Amino acid sequence: MAQAPSLTYPVSLEVAPPESQNRLSILFRLLLVIPHAIVLYFLQLAVQFVVFLAWFIILFAGRFPTGLWRFVCGSLRWATRVNAYTLLLTGRYPPFALEDDLDYPVRLLAEERTDNRNRLTVFFRIILVIPHVLVLYFLALAQSVALVIAWFAALLTGRVPGGLHDFIAGVLRWNTRVNAYVLLLVDEYPPFSLS
Repeated sequence: MAQAPSLTYPVSLEVAPPESQNRLSILFRLLLVIPHAIVLYFLQLAVQFVVFLAWFIILFAGRFPTGLWRFVCGSLRWATRVNAYTLLLTGRYPPFALEDDLDYPVRLLAEERTDNRNRLTVFFRIILVIPHVLVLYFLALAQSVALVIAWFAALLTGRVPGGLHDFIAGVLRWNTRVNAYVLLLVDEYPPFSLS
């Protein structure tokens, strides 16, 4: 059963509880994600252009074109699955896809909000996100330490310990909400929360 996503924020991340993983894939995890990293690099270049374009469209028209919104959301979904795999939250190799995968143990859920966008918060988005960036910087440092410990534990036992798994998932969840906010997928300010 997946951890409950935040029901009050329009973007949430469901993460399945720790499961047994292949120790060999844990050992070579960073090498295994290289194909995804290459594709995501070029995908992120396209996303930057689309978000830049969407910023102007939202400011003038008050809406995020649906096709563009779905592309940006899909790229965030893909990147989040790859991050979850890299962070040892799952042992299942992520699909090369923008679409949601109902069977994948880590799922990004987002309410499609394209109309009646808040032009003022979109205009000042980069400034508004600064407090989150500062907090996430320190959380990312703690997550890195937790990941090293989890990596050794998973190599020995074939499973990430529950507390480490929950903390790593919490930081990813927070980071994903902030990314959705920066990518203009939502107007609601993200909560300062690991849950």
